[in-house]
Formats: sequence, structure tokens, C-alpha cells
Amino acid sequence: MDVNLLLTLIGQVAFAGRGKHRLTGEVGDMEQGIIRIAASTAQPLAIDATQNADLLVASCLAAAAQGDIAAYYDLGVAYSTGSHGVGCDLIEAHKWFNLAAVSGHAESAWCRADIAEEMTAREIAEAQRRAREWLSAGAKRAA
Repeated sequence: MDVNLLLTLIGQVAFAGRGKHRLTGEVGDMEQGIIRIAASTAQPLAIDATQNADLLVASCLAAAAQGDIAAYYDLGVAYSTGSHGVGCDLIEAHKWFNLAAVSGHAESAWCRADIAEEMTAREIAEAQRRAREWLSAGAKRAA
């Protein structure tokens, strides 16, 4: 996908929806929302499934950088299930669920505990290190 197009669309995405989580069965409309946003732009866009997934993850990362707790949770869901174009990565999933849980998202704490049962102590330590790095980088951006 063209990087400039991706950045333009990221700027237009103002929501973080819900994905389908293997534990909760929640189903949201992230894909539909991104397609609606793309369809409403001045120029018609052809977004295939791969581009849609890239846009979804990029928009969640942008929202997470702004401190959006729902985006933290959505990224945890994507990484824990291997959905939306990302591979299954329990370390990244734990990191995002941890960030959401620390910010007050109750369901994230449950999801974090569930995936931690499938992880080694070393993997959990790595996930916690990455979460601390994310928080540290955010503090530097805010200063």
C-alpha cells in the first residue's frame, strides 16, 4: 500500500473498534468502518483485505500512541488471535493487554491472564519490558 495513502487514511480514522476475540466472542465493525472511511474520501480507493488489515493495525497503533485504551485492547486481540493481518504473537498481545489493563480496561486483565498461561516466564518478562518501553516512550513524547 502506498505510504502516503496509508498516512492520509490513518489521519481520517477516528475510532478503534472491536475485533473478534477467541475468548469473548465479541465481534465489531472495524473492517466495515475502514471501508466506509475509504469510500467517503474524494478519490475512490480499492482496498483489498491485506491493505485493510495494514490500515487497521496502523490506525490502532496511531490511536494507541495517543493513549486510546480501546486501541491497546484491540491490538492485544489482534496479536492474540493472529487476526487483521498480524501474526499470532503472544508477547505483543500480552504487552497490549497489559497496557490496557493498567489503564483501567477490566477485560484486558482477564485476557492477559489467559494468554499468560500459554507463555513462559521469559516471554512474560519480555512482554512486560516492551510495555515499560512503550510507557517510557510515551512519557518522552508528552514532555
